[in-house]
Amino acid sequence: MTRSPSSPGFWRSPLRGPWLTSVLGVVLLGGITVLFVTGLVSYAAYNPNLAPVNDKTPDKGILGFYLFSWPTDPHWLYRLNQGVHVTLGITLIPVLLAKLWSVIPRLFALPPARSLAHALERISLLLLVGGALFEFVTGVLNIQLDYIFPGSFYTLHFYGAWVFFAAFVAHAVLKTPAAVRNLRRLREDDSSDPVPSDPVPSDLVSPRPDPPTVSRRGALWFVGGGTLLLFATTVGQSFDGLLRRTALLAPHGGADPGSGPNGFQINKTARYAGIDTAETTEDAWRLVVTGRTGTVRLSRAELARLPLHSAALPIACVEGWSTSDQWWRGVRLRDLAVLVGYDDDPPDVLVESLQRRGAFRRAALRANQVADPRSLLALYVNGEDLSPDHGFPARIIVSAAPGVLNTKWVARMTFGDL
Repeated sequence: MTRSPSSPGFWRSPLRGPWLTSVLGVVLLGGITVLFVTGLVSYAAYNPNLAPVNDKTPDKGILGFYLFSWPTDPHWLYRLNQGVHVTLGITLIPVLLAKLWSVIPRLFALPPARSLAHALERISLLLLVGGALFEFVTGVLNIQLDYIFPGSFYTLHFYGAWVFFAAFVAHAVLKTPAAVRNLRRLREDDSSDPVPSDPVPSDLVSPRPDPPTVSRRGALWFVGGGTLLLFATTVGQSFDGLLRRTALLAPHGGADPGSGPNGFQINKTARYAGIDTAETTEDAWRLVVTGRTGTVRLSRAELARLPLHSAALPIACVEGWSTSDQWWRGVRLRDLAVLVGYDDDPPDVLVESLQRRGAFRRAALRANQVADPRSLLALYVNGEDLSPDHGFPARIIVSAAPGVLNTKWVARMTFGDL
């Protein structure tokens, strides 16, 4: 007689039970909390209150309660935050899948609701599982630059994170006390026992389990090995040298960027961005700067005759990869603000690019970012002219800012209220 998935005898693994589920749940409790916090911090780094320029979620309402002016110190702040967010997210995938496997009988349990409290728990579980799959899948697709989902990743991932984390918190409140009680037996039980004993009866324990083929400890080692493998093939995107070459799962972070002064990672090439090289020649290109006192047009040669300054800063992208500190040289943004009438405190600035394809063809920077002496309209990097792929004839470089705010192929800068 064929049993349905709702039948207790359908699920035969001897490993399922409260103990295994509790171990995986506690790992996810810490890991997903860090993921959520670093994700919100990353969102704040985009300065989404500079609407409608940077903000892709204009109706966030009360969900924007935590937003603040993103600092420029320390200069590696976004590099660290996003490296942790992406690397941890990928590393937790085996733990998440194992957790879902460990509780899958509950997804098919009948009746769907035995009481109001049970119905609420089932709804939170569906939101939890669906939200987890949605957030992890869209996150991985974004890292791989594979946007097969409809709409903006920025908006979908933001709202999805709030739905998922709300369900996650509700589930944690309900289940954490029991998980802690279950784990207290860790010191008492023999974890190498192929048939795990659990402290309390549970619908996760099969009434007729199959003979064990792996111990409980072996199962956890298998999951741990998967997390270590993903960690080892991802974390290198945030470092330099040979370690970067191990980032096999990062399309940009582990790629060979070539050699020379411009030999470091890029996100989008000039060709991909639709840059017309005829617009970037010395004769054709002019930077248009607008502000309180009017408009100034500057050629690259005229910019190079202004006082030039240098700063050692990295580029850190939302996909998690980053460069080491590169030596940039150019005109301070606050000096450009002076040219159009802002002699004291510089205001926000809207930066527009020549690029025709891709997001953030326009990006805004806050006044504190403009005022930082390391914030440059860079003309040179590591002692040489910028290459076309790194933003020739001029690009923005700002301390601690996400890579998309370091606009390449700059055409226009507008200082003042946005």
